Amino acid sequence: MSEQNFLLDRLQEVLPQIAENAEKCEQARKVPDENIALLKGIGLHKAFLPKAYGGYEISLPEFSDCVSAIAGACGSTAWAFSLLCTHNHQLAMFPKQLQDEIWGENPDAVASSSIAPFAKIEEVEGGIRIISGEMGWSSGVDHADWAIIGCNRIGKDGEKIYSFAVLPKSDYTIVDNWYALAMKGSGSKIISIKDVFVPEHRIQSAKNMMEGKSAGFGMYPDSKVFFAPYRPYFASGFAAIGLGIAERMLVAFKEKTQNRVRAYTGANVGTATPALMRLAESTHQIGAARAYLEKTLKDIREHAERQEYPTREVLAGWRTNQAYCVKMCIDAVDRLVNASGASIWMEGNEIQRLFRDMHITGSHAYTDYDVCAQILGREIMGLEPDPTMV
Repeated sequence: MSEQNFLLDRLQEVLPQIAENAEKCEQARKVPDENIALLKGIGLHKAFLPKAYGGYEISLPEFSDCVSAIAGACGSTAWAFSLLCTHNHQLAMFPKQLQDEIWGENPDAVASSSIAPFAKIEEVEGGIRIISGEMGWSSGVDHADWAIIGCNRIGKDGEKIYSFAVLPKSDYTIVDNWYALAMKGSGSKIISIKDVFVPEHRIQSAKNMMEGKSAGFGMYPDSKVFFAPYRPYFASGFAAIGLGIAERMLVAFKEKTQNRVRAYTGANVGTATPALMRLAESTHQIGAARAYLEKTLKDIREHAERQEYPTREVLAGWRTNQAYCVKMCIDAVDRLVNASGASIWMEGNEIQRLFRDMHITGSHAYTDYDVCAQILGREIMGLEPDPTMV
C-alpha cells in the first residue's frame, strides 16, 4: 500500500528473528516471549491504542501490511499478536473507567479474547456474575493482561443480548489444551472462569458496538479509526495473515522447485512447464487477493476518516470480501503444494507449515466462505439477514 508506514519499517529489523523462531513457536505451542518482546519493542501493540494513552491509531491498511509481513515469517505469531493489537480497538469502545483501569498505569497492557457466548452468567446488582465458563480459542492468552469474554444477557423482554465482559487475568486461569495441527504456536487455549463478578462498566453489548452506541463511542472525536464498528477491526488480521502466508508460499515454492530434480528420471522440475504454469497462476491469484484486500481496507479507512458509519450492505461487503481473499489464497497455496513433491511432508518443512496455517485461516467463523457467500447472496437479493449466519 502506498502510504508511509513507520511500523512496517521498524518491523523489518525484527522479522528475521521471528522467522528463525518459527519452529520453536510450534514446539512450544505458544508464541515465544522473545517474539512478543520484539514486537512490543517496535510499538506494534500500540497500533490501535488511543493516542490519549500513548497509542498510534494507525490506519487499517498500514496495520494489515504489518500483519502480512509477520505472517510470512511465522503465521502463529501473526495470528496471536494481531488479535492482541485489534482488541485495543474494541476496548476503546468501552467506558473511560475501564480504559483507565487497563491502560492508565500500563499502556503496554493487551487483552486476548474468547467471544463465543458460552459463559454462564446471572444478573446481579451492579453487573453480572459469571458462574462458570470454559472459554476456548483464546489466542495469545499467555501474553495477555486482560480477557474479553462473550456472554448472553437477558433483556427486559426476555431477548438474549450478546455482550462482551472484560476480566483482568487475576479472574481466570489458563487451561493448556492447545494441541493443534495448524497455527500450532498461537497458544489458543481455554480461559477457565468460576464465580467472578464483572461490574457494569466492564460490559458492552455487541449490537451497540456495531451501531455506534457503545459507552465509549465518540470519546475520541478527532480519531480516524474509532468512528467505526468493532468487527471489521477485530477480525482484520485474518485476511492479512492469509495473504502473508500465500505471498511467502510463492517464495518458498520457487526456492524449492528451481533446483529440484526428480529422483527417478533426473528431470529438472523447476524448468518444467507444469511448475511454471502453477507458479504463474498462483502469482496472479495472490496478486488479485492483495489488490482486493487493499481496496476493501481502504474503504474501511475512508469511512472512518469521513466519520461515515457503514450501512448493512457495506458491512456485508467488507466481511465477505476479506473471506474471499482468504479463499483465493487457499486456492493459490494448494496449487503449489500439489506440485511440491513428497519431501515437503517431513516435519519442520516450511511449505507444509504454510499449507497447514493457510487452511486454518480459512476455517475461522469470520472467514468461512460458505457462510460469507450466503450472507452476501442474501444482501444482494434484498433478503433480511439470516440470524444463524454470524
